[in-house]
Amino acid sequence: MEDKYITLAHGNGGRFMRELIDSVFVRHLANPGLDVHADAVTLPLLGKELMFTTDGFSVQPLEFPGGDIGSLAVHGTTNDLAVAGAIPRYLSLNAFIEEGLEVAQLERIVISLAQAAQEIDVQVVAGDTKVVPRGNGGGLYLATTGIGVREKQLSLALNRIMPGDAILVSGSVGDHGTAVMLAREQFGLKGSLKSDAATVLPLTKMLMDYSGLRFMRDPTRGGLATVVHEISQFTGHTVRLHQQQIPVRPQVQSVCEMLGFDPHYLACEGRVIAVIDNAQADDALEAMRQHPTALEAALIGYVEEGGGHVVLETELGGERILEELEDDPLPRIC
Repeated sequence: MEDKYITLAHGNGGRFMRELIDSVFVRHLANPGLDVHADAVTLPLLGKELMFTTDGFSVQPLEFPGGDIGSLAVHGTTNDLAVAGAIPRYLSLNAFIEEGLEVAQLERIVISLAQAAQEIDVQVVAGDTKVVPRGNGGGLYLATTGIGVREKQLSLALNRIMPGDAILVSGSVGDHGTAVMLAREQFGLKGSLKSDAATVLPLTKMLMDYSGLRFMRDPTRGGLATVVHEISQFTGHTVRLHQQQIPVRPQVQSVCEMLGFDPHYLACEGRVIAVIDNAQADDALEAMRQHPTALEAALIGYVEEGGGHVVLETELGGERILEELEDDPLPRIC
């Protein structure tokens, strides 16, 4: 492909579009399951429970410290399958490209996407490409669908959570939201903080060995606070968190203090929140800490009977209610 920038002709279904797909997408995503000449594909599965998810990505900037929209699309979609107890197998990929996007940047993103998929043995098997006029998009939007398989006897759900259960988080919170914000160089701030964007599959597979595992979720938009609110609202029980035990990097804390953000509400893209029987919590925590992405894993709180609130015990020994998120402090973060 000789063109340096995307034009509307690259989305017209003709020769230019075919050249774009072949030279960028097929070139880097090629695998036995990818057939760009078919309208549907057959997916061989393993006689297990089929899991299905879909997601969209509009992060700005498209490339940021620790990742880009391509790797983020793979991790975000497959992490949703992983925390549901599934092993991701297949992805579809829809690319909405703005006229004027540099082809070299698009190729970097697709290479990153392909590498992320290969690392967790996931195949991109179908897709679609659209080009929108200049000024009608953010450079590139991606939409994905993920399919995975899960053992039929495995049950992870909010209705399995009971009073006394422990809440674990696999690492520091707010890294992704803060890193993307710093990459935008808004508010006169710059920094070297990297996003936590990564696959959580090794951690979820590890946790699934514990019979007392009740529920898992990845705290993306709305962060940790939104996940624990979901737990409290569904169960009708109180979630009590201990602020001193919640890992927050100093850079994240500093940015939040300067701008009035709360790190508990900022997005993560490579973390797991797990609810587990308290009797198995310490063993599960130690197992998580053996993985390089979870060295800072922590037991951050418990589920208490009744109340239906999220209570944060502060570092000074007081308590405050963590309210449910209403405003979006950082749009286009994933």
